[in-house]
Amino acid sequence: MTDPTTHFGFREVPTNEKAKLVRSVFDSVAGKYDLMNDLMSMGIHRIWKRIALQLSHVRYGEKVLDLAGGTGDMTALFRERVGDKGRVILSDINAEMLKRGRDRLIDDGVAEGVDYAQIDAEKLPFPDNAFDCVCIAFGLRNVTHKDEALKSMHRVLKPGGRLIVLEFSEAQGALFKKTYDLYSFKLLPLIGKLVAGDEESYRYLAESIRMHPNQETLKGMMVEAGFERCEYFNLTQGVVAIHRGYKV
Repeated sequence: MTDPTTHFGFREVPTNEKAKLVRSVFDSVAGKYDLMNDLMSMGIHRIWKRIALQLSHVRYGEKVLDLAGGTGDMTALFRERVGDKGRVILSDINAEMLKRGRDRLIDDGVAEGVDYAQIDAEKLPFPDNAFDCVCIAFGLRNVTHKDEALKSMHRVLKPGGRLIVLEFSEAQGALFKKTYDLYSFKLLPLIGKLVAGDEESYRYLAESIRMHPNQETLKGMMVEAGFERCEYFNLTQGVVAIHRGYKV
């Protein structure tokens, strides 16, 4: 029997090595992560995140899990929403990214009401029915077993709780796709090389977007994981999609 493999960008790698390879990418890009997000999206990622916040219906006093939260953009938005009676957990599998997020939030005066956890989205170490909302922004495509992660997210949500998945998806329109491919595979690695000194990591990021399930496929995966009333919202011609599902 051959060892099981999975994709790491366009490469096939042993399944048990993917998490380590993804970790090395984010160790490499952590220092320039926020700057590169602004450059890559021309700042539009901030609007995408605000829309995800609105679609989450998070309210005062609720408890939110921000998975793959990186440098804390979504955590800061959720913390403002839940107020002093709520709680937000900023989590990431990558220690360097989590440290950057914690330091940034503390520097911005966001200290109370936020906890931190270095965790794997596939094996959430929380009890059943613990959160009103789980959000994973630009992180699901890096998870090895997405079906297991979605089931784990469903388990830790309270009945009536919402899952929000903000992720790159399948661009719509033939001409736009060609332009987007040119940007992704030519310009993006060049920006990574010039700004972050890391061409290969940003080439992987572009490849990982193409390997991620498209809008309808991810919606089906959420249904399989137990979510109901699943829907998605395309942004910027499908470059990004926000998926939402409920635990009933």
